Amino acid sequence: MNKLTKTAFATTIGASLLLTSVVPLVKAEQLMPSISDWAIETLNEGEKYGIFPLEWYYEDFQTAISQERLNTLLQLTEEKIASLELEKNAQFKPAVVKGNNTRGDIVNRLYNIAAQYNIGSGKDPVTDLQQRNVLRGSGTGLMLEEKATTQQAVIFAIRLIQNVYEQANAGAKGVAWVVADEDTTVYLLGSIHLGVPDMYPMHKKLTNAFNESQGLFVEANIVDPEGMEYYMEKAIYEEGKSIKDDISEEAYAKLQEVAELLEMPIEELETMKPWLITNNFSTLAMDGAFGLSVEEMAMHGIDMQFLLKAYLQQKPIYELEGVNAQVDMFDGLSKEAQEESLVGVLDSILEPVEQTDEDIALLSEWFMNWKVGDVDKFAKSLTEVEGDESEYNKMLFGKRDENMANSIVEVLKNEPGKFFVVVGAGHFLVDKNIRYHLEQAGYSVTPFYE
Repeated sequence: MNKLTKTAFATTIGASLLLTSVVPLVKAEQLMPSISDWAIETLNEGEKYGIFPLEWYYEDFQTAISQERLNTLLQLTEEKIASLELEKNAQFKPAVVKGNNTRGDIVNRLYNIAAQYNIGSGKDPVTDLQQRNVLRGSGTGLMLEEKATTQQAVIFAIRLIQNVYEQANAGAKGVAWVVADEDTTVYLLGSIHLGVPDMYPMHKKLTNAFNESQGLFVEANIVDPEGMEYYMEKAIYEEGKSIKDDISEEAYAKLQEVAELLEMPIEELETMKPWLITNNFSTLAMDGAFGLSVEEMAMHGIDMQFLLKAYLQQKPIYELEGVNAQVDMFDGLSKEAQEESLVGVLDSILEPVEQTDEDIALLSEWFMNWKVGDVDKFAKSLTEVEGDESEYNKMLFGKRDENMANSIVEVLKNEPGKFFVVVGAGHFLVDKNIRYHLEQAGYSVTPFYE
């Protein structure tokens, strides 16, 4: 991977991906999904599994599920569970399915998906799914003869997947560590800012650690609307200035080529600072590469998942840096560094084949290593990308890692309890990373899975 490719790819993954993460959330707030309050937390978890499209939220979500939707949901649920490659139950006898789409009939169909493996209770479908905490009643009972709504069917499927993964001791492990003193425990999770359904559900030990924690620490709270306002304020030129004032004629010519290729008005791009265009364009190669749009991959990112979980659980969120500080880092890059990263991204669009394939293969490798918790392979792959001494990479790591480690030390010294930290995995794996600085401060950082 050449230097420009490294810089462009680091831009894609190394930053907080502020725009691709925040914009989908802002757009979502403009629509009114038909979701019951009690279902929100479960749906937030389950929508990452890839078993139903989010468009369902906005049309007939709380009315009787159609046969087409049910077939899609059941097929994807079966594929999600089959991917675990569990041992089959030779004594399994499928429950009778009538196909009338009642709650009871969907219970039978979900039972047939899970009970074929050696992790069931051996009971009848209703008892089995009650014991799995999939089927829950209300004041009016289990309502097995009622037609199931889309929401009910989706909730059943999510709960079933959670239960099967827990019983199988499966789920994505992530790259994680623990640092503690006599009265404080801090869980450290290295994230990837983009994600895919294969990274969900996460391992129960990891989610339990989060659930038990008193607060979440992140690099920046990217769902804070004030941060988005500051981002756009800094990223757009003041009236009377344009990108032509800050980049060479050669770089501007490439920008014009890309604008024409993407059918974007060059006048709009001229109002954006180079680092904003770089951040916007750097993810284009990923669009659709994993069956998801870039915005969907950002919403599957590990940071976003834990931020949303913290909001739903009303758990305090603390920033180790903050959106404003991260925006200032980009905005503070020299004109030369901004142009270098911009040209790297523009080249990747104009001559995409080899570079795009390499980037996608590398990101796929990261996803797999993160999923299985292989810290050594993840670190090796990451440092191969991080290796150059560009101004951009020096900005991403180095002093930032020392500062974040110092903030964690303050938590250990002054805040008794349990806390959960989620920052980009590189901050735990590059040379003189957060773990290094914690150890230099006298703390022992141990693997989370021991």
